Amino acid sequence: MARIVVVGAGVGGLATAARLAATGHEVTVFEQAGTVGGKLGRYVHDTPAGAFHFDTGPSLLTLPEVFHDLFEATGAKLDEYLDLTPLDPIVRHVFPGDGPALDSCADPTEFAGRVGAAFGDRAAADWQRLWRRAARVWGASQRDILRRPIDSPLDLAALAWRLGDLAAIAPGRTLRGLGRRHLADPRLRMLLDRYATYTGADPRRAPAALVAVPYAELAFGGWYLRGGLGTLADALLTRCLDLGVVVQTGTAVTRIDAAGGRVHGVRLAGVAAPVPADVVVANVDALTLYRDLLPSPRRLAGLTDRSLAGFVLLLGVAGESGLAHHNVFFPRDYDAEFDAVFGHPGRGVRARPASDPTVFVTVADDPAVRPAGHEAWFVLVNAPRHGTATGAVDWRRPGLADAYADRVLDVLAERGVDVRDRLVFREVRTPADLDAATGAPGGAIYGTAGGLLRPANRGPAAGLWLVGGSGHPGGGLPMVTLSAQIVADAIGPAWE
Repeated sequence: MARIVVVGAGVGGLATAARLAATGHEVTVFEQAGTVGGKLGRYVHDTPAGAFHFDTGPSLLTLPEVFHDLFEATGAKLDEYLDLTPLDPIVRHVFPGDGPALDSCADPTEFAGRVGAAFGDRAAADWQRLWRRAARVWGASQRDILRRPIDSPLDLAALAWRLGDLAAIAPGRTLRGLGRRHLADPRLRMLLDRYATYTGADPRRAPAALVAVPYAELAFGGWYLRGGLGTLADALLTRCLDLGVVVQTGTAVTRIDAAGGRVHGVRLAGVAAPVPADVVVANVDALTLYRDLLPSPRRLAGLTDRSLAGFVLLLGVAGESGLAHHNVFFPRDYDAEFDAVFGHPGRGVRARPASDPTVFVTVADDPAVRPAGHEAWFVLVNAPRHGTATGAVDWRRPGLADAYADRVLDVLAERGVDVRDRLVFREVRTPADLDAATGAPGGAIYGTAGGLLRPANRGPAAGLWLVGGSGHPGGGLPMVTLSAQIVADAIGPAWE
């Protein structure tokens, strides 16, 4: 039996703790915040009409088998804890101009038919050709990358890639380039580009291999959890406690002791004595780990390419809108948005809030999250991270957040969804708020920007491991949960 300390009670930390406890280890989790869940945040706003409940992080669950596997590995059934509801449409895409919207779904044949009905037979044929390629990329990814540790570029190079896999993955090609090669309709190209933002990246620089992201969503479906996705954090906490994990919230880890190249424990804020540990699992951003908890300048050098952040409005809306659960309202000039969000640090061009951004609106048809006759809207736009560098924006600047909130509501109105006179309340969440609440540097949602090679799960000291969205295999609930499986499998059961 090893004494294991998990730093951070996000989904990755809790999932790792549950897996390790189920195999006989003694596990303690320290979380600096007062609640568990990390970026899987929640917020409740009370009004005379009733309470509005919001997920302030992820709003869509994909790859449900990953979560079924997690609960079964800890001796439980997912359905005993969570109520999964399939979504159709998964996402409603609203494009610039007066043309039709496109509703995505988990039936490939049905979706191709919807593409054909909206954009014509040529567009449907193009999409099916891209889909076949995406299936090959997904197959190679889930077989060779997503469930195994990748510690260096040499690990990737050593994989026994099949020639067909390499041709599909197209090393060196971007997601934007893949779309231009396969899709003639600009609206389908725009739809494909959006998936780069799932990893916090610019589609003009993101690898073509990210075509596996839409494949995973559209092949296996998008799901909502009744009561909100925050119920996943509750379920994982319950599993941890039932398995004997000690979870201490409001407890910040300030240092990982790793003298002599091996971890010995952690140090807590306000506590003189160190907490001994044979193994430390860090569920924090890799930048935080190697800058603050275990300073490693060499490893910091590869963490400068930060992901995009998000600017959020939480809206209480009177009446019903007729929107889908997930809605995306695209701008006329997608490139202008990415130019604004990422800036051009090499040219000295500062990042800035996009004047005409893509707007994501989530409206859960769930009586548990809003009063009767009302809707709880989660509105998100891509945004630069918080900071003072060229590629960041100082979101604490007086007046900026409220002014930009006004602009986002104006953009929605311009695109045919005007709720300005129906608002019961509005609350604003900037990247600076995410930074303060979760310790995500600059409020970057996914840590490092998307790519095949992320910070390794195995740390530079023996007994140190990294889980979470900033490390391998990437961000998003299923990838974070798979990182927990990789780490728990590597540590092994207590009886080995």
